[in-house]
Amino acid sequence: MKHAFTEVILQILRRRFGDIADELFEKSALLQYLNIKTRSANRGSKARGAFANHYALYVLVEDYVRKGFLAAKKGQYRKYEGARFTDLLRRQRELPFGAKLQNHALNSRLNDEFAKYFPAIDVRPIVRDQAEQRYWVNERLLIIPVRVGRSTQTMNIAEAVIEIITAYIAAKKSAFQAFLESCTQIAKLSPSNLAGAVEFIKGQLQPNVDARVFEIVSFAILKAHYKNQSIFWGWSTEELRQDFLMLYKTGRTNANDGGIDFVMKPLGRFFQVTETVDVNKYFLDIDKVHRFPLSFVVKTTDPRATVLEQLRQEAQRKYGVETVVARYVEAVEEIINIPRLVSVFGELVKEGKLAQIMDEIVLQSRVEFNIDDENGEIGLPKAVYH
Repeated sequence: MKHAFTEVILQILRRRFGDIADELFEKSALLQYLNIKTRSANRGSKARGAFANHYALYVLVEDYVRKGFLAAKKGQYRKYEGARFTDLLRRQRELPFGAKLQNHALNSRLNDEFAKYFPAIDVRPIVRDQAEQRYWVNERLLIIPVRVGRSTQTMNIAEAVIEIITAYIAAKKSAFQAFLESCTQIAKLSPSNLAGAVEFIKGQLQPNVDARVFEIVSFAILKAHYKNQSIFWGWSTEELRQDFLMLYKTGRTNANDGGIDFVMKPLGRFFQVTETVDVNKYFLDIDKVHRFPLSFVVKTTDPRATVLEQLRQEAQRKYGVETVVARYVEAVEEIINIPRLVSVFGELVKEGKLAQIMDEIVLQSRVEFNIDDENGEIGLPKAVYH
């Protein structure tokens, strides 16, 4: 697999290893894995910019280098007592975008995902002693035999792994920082230059935009949209009250916890954001709330009627029974596509809600990407290699 960041990886390897860089890249499963995991580095990738598995690998390799197993203690790693889980987790959370990371990648997800991509390889990146809560990086994945002239030599890629992950963080930081800065600047535009804001939002509502950014922008637009609407309700006709609709974001965009993305109060509407037109994903979302009506915010330019018809046809093919098909179709309360979001945003801009929307985007972006300081600055891990 080759993508925009592959050349960055190769440049790092060529600078460190010279003519054997390409051979190292081809022979190393760990470098191949990093190549797969960094494809979202180029701005506008559909891939989510998650960091958990990157950082699990990063902190273990960093520990390996810092403890001297590349030089002073070379060849002695098998005698190492292992890094403590608490130290590794603390270090992960010090890294950019890492403040909310949990233990899953260290405990199983990195190994499981690596095995998915390389099922024929019998080693995994992380070795752990569950009882003692001690962890090691699998040194067999760091030391690669390569042909140099007529002989075979071993090369240790530990420092290169750290540099590759650091470069990936820098690329993601740059892309996000530009997004955050643009939000702040556009929120300050004068009424005479609203066209710039509309074009910016349109740029974030495209099929090839990062899934998290699409969800954040969609939420900000819909929250402002529904905030203009109210209902009258109560326990009796004599006790009616007026409440404006309020949209709440129920979790982080990359939590992958099977939850519902937005909830509306007081109507109790559920919203699910999806970047796919795979209708099986819709069926899954509908089933997990027992066919309670769902509104889908879909990252597509396809007409809403087309998406709904695709769902109906797939339900017919999959289930065949009209009553079952009808239940699935009826469970789709609304399809909100990209043209609908852009249209709603345009109306809100005319109503003077631009600053409100942009403030919400900045707020949700800080939460999503673990930015706590006022300036939204994201640091980079300090290099431990020479």
